Amino acid sequence: MAVQDTTAELLGHLGFSQYEARAYIGLLGQEPQTGYALSVRTQVPQPKVYETLRRLELKGAVACTSVSPAKYVAVAAERLIAGLRDQFGRRIEEARAGLEELQGATSLPEWRVLESLRTWPAIAKRARSMVSRATRHVYISLHSDQLDDLVTELRAADRAGVRCDVLCFGHASLELQNGRFLQHSSTHGIVYRHHQARHLAVVADSESAAWALAEDGSKWDSHIGVDPLLVAVVKGYIRHDMYVQQIFADFGDELVDRYGEGLEQLILPTEPGPAELPGAQAPAAAGRGGTKARPRQRSASEGAAATGRAAPAKAQRTQAAASGRGRDGALQGSARDSA
Repeated sequence: MAVQDTTAELLGHLGFSQYEARAYIGLLGQEPQTGYALSVRTQVPQPKVYETLRRLELKGAVACTSVSPAKYVAVAAERLIAGLRDQFGRRIEEARAGLEELQGATSLPEWRVLESLRTWPAIAKRARSMVSRATRHVYISLHSDQLDDLVTELRAADRAGVRCDVLCFGHASLELQNGRFLQHSSTHGIVYRHHQARHLAVVADSESAAWALAEDGSKWDSHIGVDPLLVAVVKGYIRHDMYVQQIFADFGDELVDRYGEGLEQLILPTEPGPAELPGAQAPAAAGRGGTKARPRQRSASEGAAATGRAAPAKAQRTQAAASGRGRDGALQGSARDSA
């Protein structure tokens, strides 16, 4: 009985009245019936049953097999659903064309509507739903503090064959068979004021995205939706950050030596070199038979400091790289990443 009630309710969403839904379900899979027999079977009032059957006949849901007495039979469910699909498809296309014409007649800007959730439990619940519904590819960037709230869904998606690419700030680990887990190693051991902040970035199947941020670590805000621009921005952010972390895992010593711990000199101003001083001329590019400009030689104290910090940092990077590599031992920039 529960299945009949649920199906009748679904038919109601497709334009059937309550009596029409009950009458069609009562006829489905049965021999042709009279209106009286159908009324007894479905509890559709007898004064309404023939009117209901005539409306169903117009919908293409039933067929009259005899006139005296009038008997009706339900068309096959597959045929009914196919007809409804065609009917609603035509209506949707007509509505789309009309709406586009109306929208094109105005010069007002287009508004994009995004959902905003303001608490971590609500954001985490939505993120879990996104991961659970994904069928192809999930990108996610988060802090280890938030990983525990999503790890069950990530493991289930991984077991189901969904590729999960996870970038994690802080110390954590997650075994994946169909993706990769990378730690944000470039900032390990480096303390910044903004490290109290927490964030979550999720993209599911390149169709939906969530970006959430708590600048003080507790007061959350977010944008969530299926907007293509939001999806592209969040996906690009996660992928490029993963690329940087894999490069750091492979060439960390050289990068720290060049840009300092935490790679701060990538964004902080540095002292200008001779070619950057006002009025100075840049050295000529080396050509055939020419000489290249020699890099600045580090002092003994600088070399010792770099060597001293390189050993533990290198060990951390090696461990992070091992956990972040795919089964082929490298960050996989294959065509699957575009999904």
